Parts: sequence; C-alpha cells; structure tokens
Amino acid sequence: MQQFSVLGVRIHNVTCRQAIAMIEDVIDHRNDRASSVFFVNAHTLNLAATDPTYRAILNAGDFVFADGTGVRWAGRLQGVRVLENLPGTDLIPSLFQATADRGHSYFLLGGDATTVEAAAEFAQRTFPGWKLLGCHHGYLADDALSAAIVDKINSAKPEVLLVGMGNPLQEQWIHRHLSELHAPVCMGVGGLFDFWAGNVSRSPRWLRRLGHEWLWRLLQEPRAKARRYLIGNPLFVLRVLRERCCVGSHRTKRHQ
Repeated sequence: MQQFSVLGVRIHNVTCRQAIAMIEDVIDHRNDRASSVFFVNAHTLNLAATDPTYRAILNAGDFVFADGTGVRWAGRLQGVRVLENLPGTDLIPSLFQATADRGHSYFLLGGDATTVEAAAEFAQRTFPGWKLLGCHHGYLADDALSAAIVDKINSAKPEVLLVGMGNPLQEQWIHRHLSELHAPVCMGVGGLFDFWAGNVSRSPRWLRRLGHEWLWRLLQEPRAKARRYLIGNPLFVLRVLRERCCVGSHRTKRHQ
C-alpha cells in the first residue's frame, strides 16, 4: 500500500475500490481490536500541525485517507500522484452500495439528537442492504456518558461505527475508546450526518471530483466556514511550502 506524509501525518494513497476492499477485509476477519479510519484534509492537517497529540492520534489510525485538493496538491509537490479523492461523505455511501448484499450493520454516533435521527432515517431508506443497529447524539459531556455509549454500541454489535463529531473531537473520541469498542471498524465521518439529515446539500459531483467541495460549503455557510477556508487554506499552503523547503534544505546539507 502506497503512503506519503503531509505536515507530519501519514496518508494511505489508495483508490476508492481499494479502500472499500481494505475496510471489508477488516469486517470479515474481525481482529482482536477495532480498526480506526480517518479522513484528512487541509483543515485536519492544519490542526495536526499545531497539536502534536492530535497528530499522533492521526498517525495511530489504521487507515488514513486523502480528502480534498489541498492534500492532492501537497502530494504533487513530493512527486506523489494521489490516486483518488476520498472524503468520507463519498467513500461511506460507496462502501454501503458496493457491499449491499453482504448483510453488514452499522451504528451512528454524533451530531445533535435531531440530526442523527434524521440521518439514520435517510440511511435506512437509502442503504437497505445494511442494517442500522442504533444511533446516538454526539454531545457526550463526561466520561461516564461516553462509557455508557460504548456499552450501548457493544451491546448492539455493529460491524461499522460511524462517528460524526467534527475534527478533532471525533478522532480523539475514537482513539480514546478504540480498545473498548467491539465494532471491527470505527470511522470518523465529519459532516456526513448533516448531509444525510438534509441540513446542508452536497456540491455537484464534478466539483467533488476536483476536490473543491469546500467552495460549495463556503457559499452555503459563509460565516461558519470563512475562517476555516479563507484563512485556513492559505495557511495550509504556507505550511506545506515551508515543510518542502525544510526537506530540501536537509537533503542539500546531507550531500555537502
């Protein structure tokens, strides 16, 4: 499996078909521990660049997939061709559709109560081949509530746990509880539940293929997303360029 690194975060460079095959292999073999699946974009990597603990959590992920044009561009600077843009909002529906005849099951954790329930209803209608075993909002105020939710998930026995709390909370929660969870696959899915619940709409497919869905999100939620994209994206570019300059400088010194 090809890998490359951006701002200190290791990323698996795979196609959608390969990612689905890897996830299903984990489901089928049911290892002793749950496997984590994370998706990283410019925003995620900006957070990781300033938080070593969060960066370590991402690097501990079993599968880390590239999401967005920023990651693709950063890979190109290293001479790496990112094989496919893999946001969770696209990969998960593709996974559910490609394996609709396998009888797999899932649990939704995240969002507010109204959103996660609407997302669950949408998923049941849209992916009848997969069995929904439960859902719960993501406002877990303390360790006791988190422990109760872990017990609820384990009692339901889903094969896939989808956690939609946003970055960095969802990855932190998965990492903290991974050893306690019995679901073979635990995935941090970002804003997926908002899309499934109809709170926000998806961008046109051609814009998604280009890795520019962030433009659509900015137009829909200018106040909420302005700082993340209008400040965060240029900052990501500067960080990646600085990283490449440092790498180039180190290589030059080694050869002197």
